[in-house]
Amino acid sequence: MRAMQEPLMEIYARLFAHFGAQHWWPHSEGGAFEIVVGAILTQNTAWANVEKALANLARARLLTPTAMQRVAPTRLATSIRPSGYFNLKAKRLKAFTQFLFAEHRGSLARLLALATPDLRAALLGVYGIGPETADAIILYAAHQPIFVVDAYTRRIFARLGLARADAPYAELQALFMAHLPHDEKLFNEYHALIVALGKNLCRKTAPRCQACPLRGLCPADLSIPRKRVIMRPAIFQEFRSRI
Repeated sequence: MRAMQEPLMEIYARLFAHFGAQHWWPHSEGGAFEIVVGAILTQNTAWANVEKALANLARARLLTPTAMQRVAPTRLATSIRPSGYFNLKAKRLKAFTQFLFAEHRGSLARLLALATPDLRAALLGVYGIGPETADAIILYAAHQPIFVVDAYTRRIFARLGLARADAPYAELQALFMAHLPHDEKLFNEYHALIVALGKNLCRKTAPRCQACPLRGLCPADLSIPRKRVIMRPAIFQEFRSRI
């Protein structure tokens, strides 16, 4: 495991040195329920839009399971309009609160206290919650160690040569879960740093390779002349041979 862990921790160390602590998940008085709502609202939109929707919900005093359960779907949809797909997301939020009251007497604490496999299975059974959303809730709201995979993870680790560009979610998640200590704080910070890299430097188009803290590790580095033969560090070669 140590040989596999080394390149992943090298990437983490470089990202942390460059970007610093990210202090995720950003939330205010809404606590764990706000995180759940944010995880659902952030599907297919930027976080800035989610913040506007959360602010609307806070002003309307809808950031509690009871309030969201009772509010009319049309009013809920209006409040979360900035997040996009607001009618669909209102339906998903309603589905979550209905599940919470039906299965856990409306207690988010009871739900989040479940063991990770049971919690994940329960969340995946709720309408509109897929693996990424479920894992975000588990990591950031339940504070249980599970690695969240998103589009940035796929892009960055495919460019690094450590994952297939079309790798399914479970395969990408196993890259981290199988080879890193199951530490909630580590997984929290690592995912946030991946997002920071993907948003600011390792963009889908026009990546800013010259400023990337992973220069020298990444075979996709566009700042290196293409005529030059790029050799991956030996540790990366060994890592890929074992996954």
